[in-house]
Amino acid sequence: MEPAPDAQQRENIFRSALRAADHGKLRPWRYLLIEGSARQHFAQVLLHASESAADEALNETQQQRILAMPLRAPLIVVAITCLHKACKIPLQEQRMSTAAGVQALLTAAFAEGVGAYWRTGMLARDRQVARGLGLNTNEEISAFIYLGTPKKLPPESPPLVISDYFSTWSGVSS
Repeated sequence: MEPAPDAQQRENIFRSALRAADHGKLRPWRYLLIEGSARQHFAQVLLHASESAADEALNETQQQRILAMPLRAPLIVVAITCLHKACKIPLQEQRMSTAAGVQALLTAAFAEGVGAYWRTGMLARDRQVARGLGLNTNEEISAFIYLGTPKKLPPESPPLVISDYFSTWSGVSS
């Protein structure tokens, strides 16, 4: 909900994203900001892509749900992976670098007291949406990050047992 992060919060959040792990120093990412009235234009892009992908016409409820999606937060950050296909760094590592940037952005947002939510789904993979946002053919959407003022604190995460996820390898295959 309103308001969006202020200028200082944005700078801190965005700088964090730019510190992502980046094998080969490719910087295979960029970020597109959508806010204000651009969210309604983005809603139309999402609606047209959804209508094109559907086997049948969308009903009024479906249309309204899609049109409301960009209005969930005052600022949407679109994380874009810019794939460098003619280099030695595997494409998967380039995608992971963008994901690392998104995680850093989310962590910084939470540290700034900003509500943040990472979304993907079929519209993130839709080429019509990518074209509507002006992406090049070598670019793909990695995330839609919704930023704003949280209505309430996020629920506590259940404690995890470290030994359930970390183990020491003995040097011998099993």
